[in-house]
Amino acid sequence: MNTLRRSLTWVQGTALTIGAVLGCGILILPSVTADTAGPASLAAWLMMSLLVFPIVGTLSVLVQNVPSAGGITAYVQLAFQGKAAAVLGWIMLGSVPIGVPIIALTGAQYIGSVTGAGTGAIILIAAVMLGLSLILNMKGLQLSAKISTLVICLIILLLAAAIAVSLPHVSSGSFHPFLPHGWHAAGSASVMIFFSFVGWEMITPLAEEFKNPKRDIPISLFAAAACVALLYVMTAFVTVGTHAYGSGKGIASLNLLMANGAGESGVYITACLALFITFSTIHANIAGFSRMVYAMSREGHIPRYFARLHAKSNTPVRVLLWLGAVFCAVLLIQWVFKPDLEVLLKGPSAAFIASYVFTMAAALKLLRRLSIGWWFASASFLLCIGVYGFSGWAFFYPMILGVAGLLYKRRN
Repeated sequence: MNTLRRSLTWVQGTALTIGAVLGCGILILPSVTADTAGPASLAAWLMMSLLVFPIVGTLSVLVQNVPSAGGITAYVQLAFQGKAAAVLGWIMLGSVPIGVPIIALTGAQYIGSVTGAGTGAIILIAAVMLGLSLILNMKGLQLSAKISTLVICLIILLLAAAIAVSLPHVSSGSFHPFLPHGWHAAGSASVMIFFSFVGWEMITPLAEEFKNPKRDIPISLFAAAACVALLYVMTAFVTVGTHAYGSGKGIASLNLLMANGAGESGVYITACLALFITFSTIHANIAGFSRMVYAMSREGHIPRYFARLHAKSNTPVRVLLWLGAVFCAVLLIQWVFKPDLEVLLKGPSAAFIASYVFTMAAALKLLRRLSIGWWFASASFLLCIGVYGFSGWAFFYPMILGVAGLLYKRRN
């Protein structure tokens, strides 16, 4: 059987990790959270930026111990055996295949909101981004990682420009009163912000394609965490400081920030930025998830049909083709029924949080008690449990998927 090809460096790994995490949230969440909690939303952004480091630290320790394409499912299997890994694997099957096309649609809708594109054009934009990412992943990570690195550099450049042109317009009066809606509103904003920091686990299934995974993946994780935290906090700071939120200003705060320095052309710059950010998020999640499904099939947690790699590119083509079929179905549902994307996204979001709960529980068992990694896992486990409690009806979504995985494992 062919094996995955080792070609990634820590630079490309950092770009892929930033792409997996820095999603469409940065386009709209700074204004949404500021509208919810006022200037206190800055405290929520800063707190969540700091709390993400225990999660990153835990994953970096785990990947050094178990550098497997199974990613988080491999850690759970090592800690709790095959049934637990199957449960987690099936929970993940309900996250990326549905969540990624919703991310594509969200980014496309943002582009539509600043350019005036209609429903058909929005779905077409989403389909093109998904299709291009699938093709690049079929060609191999060496090419797609180079493209991701270029795209991430453009994203950072454009975001830095938006922040730089907005800083002179920041007013101290915009930060008073600091708590217009109380601390409870700041807590609600924190829950929304948490979903902007999901995606770190998508780098771990690429471990078998890094040249030196034990060294490069931890570097990629921490470098990406520092970069993402800085961009989020600074974007939130200038959003509040310039009061680019509130009644009549909509949720596209980044559009308003860019307009400070670029005028009307800022609309088109923001549309390009939204396109780049959405594509990089889609691409990194497809890359990591496809390798995870390949490893799950290799371990027998799902049908072994998906454990076959392409003869030339050594990529999990069967998984990618299956993902393409699911993506088409989600886009078709959006075209025909036009469901609320925020409602649809709750299920995959809950699945992501549940996957973190499983991963941190595995880390608590695998890592030496009272070590730095163990303390990271303890803090992350409590954080994820707390956030999972706010998932509403979606609380039961991962449970249903987990039961399906358990039943499959028992019958096979």
